[in-house]
Amino acid sequence: MTTRIRPPLPRRLCLALFGIGFVVNAQSQSLLEMYQAAQSYDAAYQAVQAQLDATSAKTEQVQALYAPVVSLQGSLAQGWQQSKSYTSSYDYTTEKNETDGTLSLAFSQTLYSRINELSMTSAQRNAAVVELALATARQDLMVRVSSAYFDVLAARDSLEFVRAQKVAVSEQLAAAKRNFEVGTSTITDTREAQAKFDLVIAQEISAQNDLTVRQSQLEQLVGRKDLKPNTIRLPLRLPAVLGTDSEWAALTEQYLPQIQSKRTELDLARLETEKARADTSPTVSLTGSLGKVFPWGGYNTSNDTTGLNTFTHSRDTQSGSVGVVVNIPLFTASTRGAKLRETLALEDKTRNDLQALTRNAQQTTRTVYYGLQSLAGQVKAYEAAEASSQSALDANRLGYEVGVRINIDVLNAQSQLYDTKAKLAKARYDVLVSNLKLRQAAGTLAESNLEEIDGLLAK
Repeated sequence: MTTRIRPPLPRRLCLALFGIGFVVNAQSQSLLEMYQAAQSYDAAYQAVQAQLDATSAKTEQVQALYAPVVSLQGSLAQGWQQSKSYTSSYDYTTEKNETDGTLSLAFSQTLYSRINELSMTSAQRNAAVVELALATARQDLMVRVSSAYFDVLAARDSLEFVRAQKVAVSEQLAAAKRNFEVGTSTITDTREAQAKFDLVIAQEISAQNDLTVRQSQLEQLVGRKDLKPNTIRLPLRLPAVLGTDSEWAALTEQYLPQIQSKRTELDLARLETEKARADTSPTVSLTGSLGKVFPWGGYNTSNDTTGLNTFTHSRDTQSGSVGVVVNIPLFTASTRGAKLRETLALEDKTRNDLQALTRNAQQTTRTVYYGLQSLAGQVKAYEAAEASSQSALDANRLGYEVGVRINIDVLNAQSQLYDTKAKLAKARYDVLVSNLKLRQAAGTLAESNLEEIDGLLAK
């Protein structure tokens, strides 16, 4: 039996393995902090917020339909008029030359209008639709930030695992070279270790690039530079998946903002139908006015027979009125019937859209639920595989030392161990993100869920 030189367990490898998953920067940020920062930066979220502000202003405009309207009007006019008349006794000429200034105050307020009432209700429903759109955007932003957050952690872990593997492979390469120099192994072991080392270098470059890209995506989403997500605490106890797929589907039908929004749109469609029916309903308004005329000038009357001239000065004139105006449309041609048919058809369309949306949303929730269950099972399987891979590596190292295993066996066992570690870390992150996606699919995702995940991360 050939005796091989036992490669020493590198201290750097021990430190690298111990440090994986526990590297925490004092300036790292929590998931909730990044989400809150993204709220004031993300353009899609800000656009929906602006739409809500615009809709609120629109609602105020509709509410003003019942507010009184008061107007003040003034005018100044120069007038001249001459007229000639005659009787059986004499002829006379009347000439009017004056400047009139008028000032009037008018008041109007709608007392009853079925159309205005329906318009006000429609405006409130539209505001509710935009509020639900904002809730949808808020949940979508939570998931996008969380996905980007854990993508960075996964990329960081992958880089750390590759670097740890590089340390292990370099030590194995050094051992192979020493064994070849003393004649206890062939050049094949050295070349295999060198090939594996070169491959790990390529993997390190790729992992570093992936981390850079993921970091850039997170910074672009949050709007800040040099972000450092908190790492998870190990051992990690993942949150359990509670409830059944049917229970989660029931929550979706009840709470999902998109379904609630579509229900509100159905209410709006019904209101449009009521508007079409109320097209000939009467409107009642209260009106009033107060005015005054300020004339400068008067009338000059001349008797052509006697030559007598009479000048009459105009005096101020005041007027006022108040009343109730009732307007009843009597004929609207065929537009009312056509409009009614249109609104009924749109109402039926919205009802079918609601049914389709509910079914698809419930199926999406079930799909996410099954995916989360699968990921949770994968985590347990990868944990078992990690332990098995570690045992296999230890056995291959021992076999290599006693001469029953060759160098490539150790290298393959190392690759399998680090690959399993990377997949396990990624599966854990996927479980956390899928938990949020399940709540998003059910419409129950809130900031408290991000706080729960932050509780699993190192501070």
